[in-house]
Amino acid sequence: MADRIRWVLLAAAVAVLVTFLLVQKQSTDVSYGQAPAAKDPIPEGSAGELSGATLPSDEQLTAMVGAAPVVRLPGAIATWDDQAVRAAAGGPGYRILVVPPGLKKADTQRVHEVEAATVRIVGTEVSGGIYQASADRASEWIHQFATGDVTGSLTTLIARLNHRPEPPDQPAIARRDPTAGELTAVTTALRGTGRYLAPGATLNDAPATTSAFPGAQPLYVALPRQPAGQPLVHFGPALAKEFPGRPIVAVYGQWIEYDGPSAAAFSDVVTASFYGQFADRLSEYAYPQRNVLGAWLDRVTAIRYAGLFDRPLPYTPFDPLRVTLPALPWLFAACAVGFLALSARRVVHRDRPATTGVPARLAGLTALAVEVSGLTDGASAAALGRGITQLTAAGEAFTEKLPDRHVHSLLDAAESDLDTTADLIGRPDYRPAAFLRGRLA
Repeated sequence: MADRIRWVLLAAAVAVLVTFLLVQKQSTDVSYGQAPAAKDPIPEGSAGELSGATLPSDEQLTAMVGAAPVVRLPGAIATWDDQAVRAAAGGPGYRILVVPPGLKKADTQRVHEVEAATVRIVGTEVSGGIYQASADRASEWIHQFATGDVTGSLTTLIARLNHRPEPPDQPAIARRDPTAGELTAVTTALRGTGRYLAPGATLNDAPATTSAFPGAQPLYVALPRQPAGQPLVHFGPALAKEFPGRPIVAVYGQWIEYDGPSAAAFSDVVTASFYGQFADRLSEYAYPQRNVLGAWLDRVTAIRYAGLFDRPLPYTPFDPLRVTLPALPWLFAACAVGFLALSARRVVHRDRPATTGVPARLAGLTALAVEVSGLTDGASAAALGRGITQLTAAGEAFTEKLPDRHVHSLLDAAESDLDTTADLIGRPDYRPAAFLRGRLA
């Protein structure tokens, strides 16, 4: 019986191994000479990101930068704290070229090739030498996208170019509550149309419906880019009190804030995810507020469907293969260990009697053969017959005083046949290892 279990385990281990190897598929799709030419999935200008601004010639740009430490072209939006920049630079000597956002790629490349400029600012993207300075936290993004203030990025870059210590972080933007008149104007518009569009805002067609906030249509407040250095009107908390349970989305230039249900956890996650991915693109181009808001709502939807904020995950059918595959290596290991353990047990049991003398083994195996002779028939009788033949040969070899090694080899063969006999008649107590152990004890 143990032999049968041993071979079943071995067969199972082989089957599991073959199955596991067959499902490890790797494929590749290769074509030679037929691949289409690479194309920009979104043609330049199709998303409204170009402002239509034009640049002077390369010679004019070089001359302008050589004539003044700061050159600001019409349409430029970036601002900064002059005192903080001078402190970071350690004195004069830097030259800054500031151009509007939304330039074509070719014009942007021309700006970067103006060697006379120490720092180049395209929209709110700050670069100089081999470096590009980018904000990496909400306190800096709000300065950049709500007001166009690039003081943090600009001081960091200039300090690096001048091999000076890194400047302190830019102070957090100041906030103020809306006045009674401001709040009345906004709430009146929201009760009427669900949106408030301040003069100068480009959000002319806020989405009528969205899947970002199931069961509640958000209220939108759109304002143009705010003046740098002045407190930002914090509409969200005040409007959340006026409209309890409604999502409030406030757009300041290209900066978007959320107040309403789950705002404490939800807003920070969306802000980090959205601006962490799109900040570089938003800083260089002049996307309309509608495009920025649409991308932000898409990110909100994606995060909510990821299972955050008490929204259930979409239904996924049960896949038994995904559950089974990780278990196959462990199943193989279990079968292999079982096979090896039974094999080792068989070898140990067979080898143990060989440590006794020839007469004792010969007598014990002969007694075993006699005892099981009345229980055998068919295949078991044949196995017993082979064992008795080996015992007879071993007895003759012992009588003729042949080497013990030769006699033991004959007894090993007899023991193997008697072990098979015990398996066939279903009597593990008649295995030679068990029988002889009890006899020798």
